[in-house]
Amino acid sequence: MATPAYRDPADRVTRIAPRAASSSPPPVSASGLVSTLIPVLVVAIIFFTVFLVLRRLFPRVYAPRTFIDSLRRQEQSPALPKGLLNWFGSYWNVSDTQVLNAASLDGFLFLRLLKVSVATCLVGCVICMPVLFAVNATGPGGQRQLDLLSMSNATSADDSTSYFRWFAHAGCAWLFFGFVIYMITRESIYYVNLRQAYLVSPLYSDRVSSKTVLFTSVPDAYLNEATLREILGSSVVRVWIPRVIGDLEDKVEERDKVAMKLEAAEVKLVKLANQNRLKSKGAAEDSEAHSSGHGAARWLDPKKRPTHKLKPLIGKKVDTIDWCRAELSRRIPEVDELQANHAAGKTKPVHSVFVQFASLREAQSAYQSLTHHQPLHMSDRYTGIFPEEVIWSNLDISWWSRVIRGFIAIAAVAIVCIFWTVPVAAIGAISNITQLTSTPGFAWLSFLEKLPPAILGIVSGLLPTILLAVLMALLPIFLRFCAKFAGSATLSEVEYRVQNYYFAFQVLQVFLINTLASGIIGSLQTILPNPASAPALLAKGLPTASNFYINYFILQGLGVVSTVLVALTGLVIFIVLGKLLDKTPRKMLTRWIRLSAPGLGTVYPIYTNLFVIAIAYSVIAPLVLIFAVIGLWLFYVAYRYEFLYVYGAKFDTKGLMYPRALQQLFVGLYIAEICIIGLFAIGMGSSPTGAVGPLIMMILLLVFTALYHISLNNALDPLLKYLPKTLETEERRLLAMEEHDVEATHAVDGKSQVPPTNGGEKNGGAAGGVMSPAPHKKPNFITKFFRPDVYTDYYTLRRLVPRDFSKVVLDEKTANEAYHHPCVVSQPPVLWIPRDDGGVSRQEVIETSKVIPISDVGAALDEKNKIVWAKDDLDSTPVYQDRIYY
Repeated sequence: MATPAYRDPADRVTRIAPRAASSSPPPVSASGLVSTLIPVLVVAIIFFTVFLVLRRLFPRVYAPRTFIDSLRRQEQSPALPKGLLNWFGSYWNVSDTQVLNAASLDGFLFLRLLKVSVATCLVGCVICMPVLFAVNATGPGGQRQLDLLSMSNATSADDSTSYFRWFAHAGCAWLFFGFVIYMITRESIYYVNLRQAYLVSPLYSDRVSSKTVLFTSVPDAYLNEATLREILGSSVVRVWIPRVIGDLEDKVEERDKVAMKLEAAEVKLVKLANQNRLKSKGAAEDSEAHSSGHGAARWLDPKKRPTHKLKPLIGKKVDTIDWCRAELSRRIPEVDELQANHAAGKTKPVHSVFVQFASLREAQSAYQSLTHHQPLHMSDRYTGIFPEEVIWSNLDISWWSRVIRGFIAIAAVAIVCIFWTVPVAAIGAISNITQLTSTPGFAWLSFLEKLPPAILGIVSGLLPTILLAVLMALLPIFLRFCAKFAGSATLSEVEYRVQNYYFAFQVLQVFLINTLASGIIGSLQTILPNPASAPALLAKGLPTASNFYINYFILQGLGVVSTVLVALTGLVIFIVLGKLLDKTPRKMLTRWIRLSAPGLGTVYPIYTNLFVIAIAYSVIAPLVLIFAVIGLWLFYVAYRYEFLYVYGAKFDTKGLMYPRALQQLFVGLYIAEICIIGLFAIGMGSSPTGAVGPLIMMILLLVFTALYHISLNNALDPLLKYLPKTLETEERRLLAMEEHDVEATHAVDGKSQVPPTNGGEKNGGAAGGVMSPAPHKKPNFITKFFRPDVYTDYYTLRRLVPRDFSKVVLDEKTANEAYHHPCVVSQPPVLWIPRDDGGVSRQEVIETSKVIPISDVGAALDEKNKIVWAKDDLDSTPVYQDRIYY
């Protein structure tokens, strides 16, 4: 499923007609705003109507989480009514905690960020709009239309009341920015307690991943299991020391590639033979065959068997099935030998180790302790990581290389963020060929004007759009490459880094450059002949730059919501490409069970930046807030549906992106406070009464914000990374109470513990579904809101942890192989072909099974020669494997 793309300021070209008498952009009128929004609203309604219809016709695309068997029952969302409109009530009755329990902590907290942003902006409307609308609208600034409501209309160089009006802006800034700071603090406390409740619950703490720590940059002297056990203590259960893979990974990939080629050829052979059999209309069927190909030969000319060339165009043509069998006969033993050498320790170890401990407490003790006496050795540690998200190629990076790579990655991202406007401007220039060719230095492009009108229209109209779309699609890829290059050891860390990179890009390119450009360009014609007028003109121009964002929030809200819900890309990929590309049962199964997942590293920053924009303009142009409420609420509605019914999860940061997004909101506060300070400072020179009082108020607010930010980080950083030792004891005590085992409440020394549970078996609840009583009496809204330390504490939020998941128990072999490189334990895949009534598939199974496992169970060819397979019984297919919950 495609994630909503960031829309660059270059997507919108602001054309300002030459106006000798005006120094600011034309004011936005209410009618102009409505005329801009109506077309977008019409398109959004059309898309939403399409979604209502398609949702009923294609449940696999629009509601897979309600029935896909690859999800456990507890991970499935409740199905919605199938009517056109009657599902709205059921949809809103589903709690957001369904995402928390069934999907991921990351998804739940992303939705919470959108809800918090809506609520905060709504409070901002209540604080700022009644006061500042009156102050600005009655001001002496001489602005017109919607610009009347911005700060630029509150002041005038020859008006003595400006000084007192500015106090209103400073006072609203103190109130609203203080509320934003409180919300950041409140939500940070909520996250810390929720994270702790989840990670110490048996559902997570009993998993292998929760009890395993990855140490990187390990010196050679410590790449020994006995040494590591001596250092880390007797609680060590398993030690995995990854080794240099060498050619093994490539050999495994080549083996599997040949196996899939053989599978595709076998399927093609069976279908061709069955097609001819069906055409024979009553001819005697012979399902008995005694040599390879005899079953197919009954119905198929040997010259029609699948073939391919060993080299493109000029290579020798060979029978694909015979060639693949011969290749696999050679490659499989070759891989087995390399795997045996690796298992015997005949290859060099890499500078990282995975260590599993007996319990979460011991794992956290090792994770929180200083392991090595030299700087940066074994300092980068990870816990709670899943084997499938490990970036194995980054495990052998030395500490000094990791530092250098980090600097290079940051420098590359900084260059892209700063100079991104260059390629965007170049692409934009293509849209105006005439102006481009008349520019000095570009006259050589004049031949483009001689092109036929149709081709010239494509070059100047369609080509820039395609190039800009490609450029924007490449940006997330580039940022993820930089994050991997920097040495990230897991996919979660990659997304975590990308969140920072992309947020910097969003703030710089989408917000700051666009805002400054809007304010400067509108005043440029007056500033050039009279530079001394620049400060006063910018003071008027910057607030009016908010007009773009008034449209931006609604356009983004309606546009993104409609495209996210309709998901035409996902629909086309599933239906059209599925029919064109999925020629084997395996490919059909893979497409069926694979859920789309958003890359939250590039999704979080988009909406964090929108929240930042709303905060930054809340005092300067408070009208932005109401549009921010509408736009962000639309985002919440759309993404809520997607996380409940469509999205899967590609990685798990344990929700760490949420507190980072909260911290990034301070950027909005700093930008807003610095801009207001700048406007007040400019006002001191242009107003007869100055702006000393409001200026001092804002400087004090800026200092307070910075000090509070530092203090909050110091207080929360350890709680975001580590788990307190007291929590495991508290969790065991509470579980014992729920299991009615009073004696176990005293066994907190680790010698007589309550048997591990997931907090509930399949029937729900611990030992019969008994939940501990609510730790606090139900509070009223005000009390709950202002006491998050009490009413969203660990004891309260642990009640949100899933209670009805069956316990995850790994067999010994799976547990021992958990953190080996996948190619080390990879076995030849089981080939899967459809069964036909002519017996061709059974003959192929007999012959091919001499080389590689193969089955024709669980899939068949129907009377139209189409492949059908058991979508409702995945366990009956020979290649499906349940997800392993490490």
